[in-house]
Amino acid sequence: MTSTANSDARDGARPSPPSPPSPRERAERGRAARARAPRSSHAEYAPTERRPDPMAVIERQSASRVPELVPIRYGRMAESPFRFYRGAAAIMAGDLAGTATSGLRVQVCGDAHMLNFRLLASPERLLLFDLNDFDETLPGPWEWDVKRLATSLVIAGRENGFTDRERADVVRTTVRFYREAMRGFARMRNLDVWYAKADADRVRALASGQLHKRARRQVSRALAKARTRDSLQAFGKLTRTVDGEPRIISAPPLITPIAELSSGRGGDALAGRLGELIERYRRTLRSDLCRLLDQYTVVDIARKVVGVGSVGTRCWILLLLGRDREDPLFLQAKEADESVLAAHVGAGSTATQGERVVAGQRLMQAAGDLLLGWERVDGIDGRARDFYVRQLRDWKGVAEPALMAPQGMRVFGELCGATLARAHARSGDRIAVAAYLGGGDRFDRAVATFAESYADQNERDHAALLEAVRTGRVTAEQL
Repeated sequence: MTSTANSDARDGARPSPPSPPSPRERAERGRAARARAPRSSHAEYAPTERRPDPMAVIERQSASRVPELVPIRYGRMAESPFRFYRGAAAIMAGDLAGTATSGLRVQVCGDAHMLNFRLLASPERLLLFDLNDFDETLPGPWEWDVKRLATSLVIAGRENGFTDRERADVVRTTVRFYREAMRGFARMRNLDVWYAKADADRVRALASGQLHKRARRQVSRALAKARTRDSLQAFGKLTRTVDGEPRIISAPPLITPIAELSSGRGGDALAGRLGELIERYRRTLRSDLCRLLDQYTVVDIARKVVGVGSVGTRCWILLLLGRDREDPLFLQAKEADESVLAAHVGAGSTATQGERVVAGQRLMQAAGDLLLGWERVDGIDGRARDFYVRQLRDWKGVAEPALMAPQGMRVFGELCGATLARAHARSGDRIAVAAYLGGGDRFDRAVATFAESYADQNERDHAALLEAVRTGRVTAEQL
């Protein structure tokens, strides 16, 4: 018997590609995953006897960072359980690796706590609500992002004095919106999933429908303020005039101009390497954006301390001028280390860590920074380091959890849950994930239980840091 494929091969024709699974088959795959990981199993968390010392995990990260900045990292993480959680993505990644997963993978953020959801600008100058931080992004279990988001809401709720019932309501609502949004995306055409976004009108509509008058005013102010946070605003805040030329202010150790870090030939060499970084990063942009960047000139560079978990990584801000002094552009070149997820899910397929971050961001965001790119450069110490480059500020609105009442955090959670589902739906099998989740609230309730348990663990880990500071194991500096 001669097959059609063999006949095609003899005739020189290429065999037909296999047919993709149908939506029904994809849904069946999702439902079948419940046998591997029942939805109720996501409630489970208990530290194992072999759980690593949390301080050892943090110290391993610190070993590759700028030594004089590491105490600032410990100081910021020591401030509160929530600040600790922001810097403890590596600890949680190890803990999540021992929990139930459905086996359905997507491009994950890797650090999807609530403050990594914010207002951002699209290239079309629309104000969007989206994920922002992709330092840890890799393909991995979608559940890990959901659990990291949910736990951050519990920790913030505890610090605000929310009751057990109020926290559970916030988390269950957040996860429900993730689940329902994923089920909605499962019914959509592929292109429509990629076009989906949450803009300022959506944020305003949610606020108008669910928040009281004072909270609605806070949302309106946040939307207006976000549009002012751009390169012009950064120029006014971060520069001063020296001998008639704009220069980045000196506020060490948080902002340190390059001339103060290394003088003479050392400073010239460092500036040269960073200039080379910007020149070569252009190759990762579209050709029209290269032409745009060619119209700017780098006039000053400084090292800047950013965030909590990122403190100690090499982060540079570069001041560029275009037409004149009224045309500034601030770029940020941030060191990209290996993702904290890599030891648990694999290293990914990109050639450099900077490309990994950029590829993940482009895949998960509805609309990204036009000038987002990456490059690898040799430092003056001879070591090759990976960076990604973006605009320092291109509109930015960050939530303030301490100001949130239960209803406000609930509405914020709705936005975060739906946004995370949209980000996951772009890369993973949204139909399978939606079928796994189903129409009931079993998964929602399970994650709420997990989040409370892991918030307890986070408090114990935060206490371990405070003890390490007290005993002198590590030095913490409050800045």
